[in-house]
Amino acid sequence: MGRLFGTDGVRGVANTELTCELAFNIGKAAAHVLTKETKHKPKILIGKDTRISGDMLEAALASGLCSMGASVITLGVIPTPAVAYLARKYEADAGIVISASHNSAEFNGIKIFNGNGYKLNDEIEEEIEHIILDNVEIEMPTGDAVGTISRCDTALYDYKEFAKSMLGSETLEGLKIAVDCANGASYKSSVETLVELGAEVFVVHNHPNGININANCGSTHTDKFCEYVKNIDVNLGLTFDGDADRLLVVDEKGNLIDGDKIMLICASYLKDNGQLAKDTLVTTVMTNLGLVNAAKERGIKIAQTKVGDRYVLEEMLKYGYTLGGEQSGHIIFLDYNTTGDGLCSALLLLSILKKTGEKLSDLSSVFTPLPQVIINAKVSNAKKNSYTEDEVIMEAIREVEEEFSGNGRVLIRPSGTEPCVRVMIEGPEYDLINQKASYLVKLIEARLS
Repeated sequence: MGRLFGTDGVRGVANTELTCELAFNIGKAAAHVLTKETKHKPKILIGKDTRISGDMLEAALASGLCSMGASVITLGVIPTPAVAYLARKYEADAGIVISASHNSAEFNGIKIFNGNGYKLNDEIEEEIEHIILDNVEIEMPTGDAVGTISRCDTALYDYKEFAKSMLGSETLEGLKIAVDCANGASYKSSVETLVELGAEVFVVHNHPNGININANCGSTHTDKFCEYVKNIDVNLGLTFDGDADRLLVVDEKGNLIDGDKIMLICASYLKDNGQLAKDTLVTTVMTNLGLVNAAKERGIKIAQTKVGDRYVLEEMLKYGYTLGGEQSGHIIFLDYNTTGDGLCSALLLLSILKKTGEKLSDLSSVFTPLPQVIINAKVSNAKKNSYTEDEVIMEAIREVEEEFSGNGRVLIRPSGTEPCVRVMIEGPEYDLINQKASYLVKLIEARLS
């Protein structure tokens, strides 16, 4: 991770960590770096989720972009993957999203896609950071070279049409689907798309007010939604995060199906139909070992990367793979979009459900997960990498690693998007791994407070 950019853009508490001044400077530096080789007036899209701070940061970011001569096109509230797609469709030089994804409303973030719809690589992010943090002087345009701002009113329609085109002539008629929109960016796009494809839809958390995004709802708070799905007569439930690049699902019995199972269901179907490139699924090191073992039994190869969907994508592009993702529900289908897309993931899964005629509870028996616990140790962003320098913490980690050696695994890592250190342990008994993970979390919090 860089000095400003984490694994998913720049993120922090809006108006204190992610200030208007920083947003302005990001816009200014990004416009310079991304378009310095072009000879035309750069065109840059901006989309946002439903956070109250989105308007404030959009105004500052757009001002920074205009100060470098860019033509800014605002898309309004729209999912992150829609911006990636529309950057290509509208032949823009870049697409920028103002969102903190699954984080609560006080946070916000800025993530940037290039004109091909891909997140920026480390080198370009470092160049943007260098301009901002090292006070690099940039020549500013004047007169008619200054940029302008306009609004695109067809963005949501164009994204929905793209999503529906995935299914060709297929419809979702006969399916009953519950949807949790997390009071976020999918509150229109996901529901309208499913209804237009013929599904009967039951919606919750689709009334954003600026401060209720991800508030006890969406893909990071699923308990109540699982109970809701269990108690109504539907085929399954879909739950998105705040910017709709993640998807988790709930089967007709109310059981949560995570990204690992969604990926293996889709990978197995695609392989059986000769559509899984190189018979390979790309996952991260957080993926459950149960998936890895089950994939091998099905003749599916597993390529693993460090945590972060950007690293999954890099692996896919490097070796020509088309399916990859994370346990959290970031799933990339490169045949359709260039980033994690909750709606695309949902439509592919729904298509599989219709074509096979199977219940989701049966499809999700694709593997049995090894017991796994992930607990966050809450520490400041400034200290979340410091645990490796603390001898007491590192010795405790080594002791736990030795205890589970050959019978599980321990993975400790700083979050790329939140002020915390994630402690993950897999092992044969849930109570034991939960006890050990809780012990490490308390130690990290105490030592780094």
